[in-house]
Amino acid sequence: MTDIAIVDYGMGNLLSVSKAFEHVAPQADVVVTSDPAVIAAARRVVFPGVGAMPDCMRELSARGLVDVVRQAARDKPFLGICLGMQALFAHSEEGDCAGLGLLPGNVRRFPAEAMKDEAGNRLKVPHIGWNRVHRTAAHPMWTGIDDGARFYFVHSYYCEPAEQAVVAGFSHYPFAFTCAVARDNLFAVQFHPEKSQAAGLRLLANFVTWEGNQG
Repeated sequence: MTDIAIVDYGMGNLLSVSKAFEHVAPQADVVVTSDPAVIAAARRVVFPGVGAMPDCMRELSARGLVDVVRQAARDKPFLGICLGMQALFAHSEEGDCAGLGLLPGNVRRFPAEAMKDEAGNRLKVPHIGWNRVHRTAAHPMWTGIDDGARFYFVHSYYCEPAEQAVVAGFSHYPFAFTCAVARDNLFAVQFHPEKSQAAGLRLLANFVTWEGNQG
């Protein structure tokens, strides 16, 4: 049985994600796969992604991965990364596109009129670079990571959950936005842990040992 299956639907920096897991868990069997049977049988599933939501949903459907990703998010430790977090929600403004619907809420574009810092200088979209992440509650995936630790972001859209209970962390650009969610055995982040040096590697290492089922 595969220890960690990284879902390959043609969108995502799959090599860097797999290399990061190989670094933190050298004894684990880490597989990048588009095979639904391998994903269904894996102990843990990682759902990465970069790009646009309509492309993501189209590729998942074309490869027959929608149902297996939904099921994995329900019944085993599951980590969504960047677009892989956004796709868990019901709807995205990007292309007026339905997501997987595992979490209620919407994915919204950073509004141009709000993108100014405290000095009134315009902030760029996409939001690219290092930013502090503040956790909203204790969770095993935050073990050994300082509150306010910096992680690396690249995104133009952010998640707006309908249920505050799923919010696990937030960042500011320039307003507070949700950058981590958690429910049962699902944990997902807007930032890229595989590009976030020590803090990111610790989060991935935590995933390797996390057994899920955390409320």
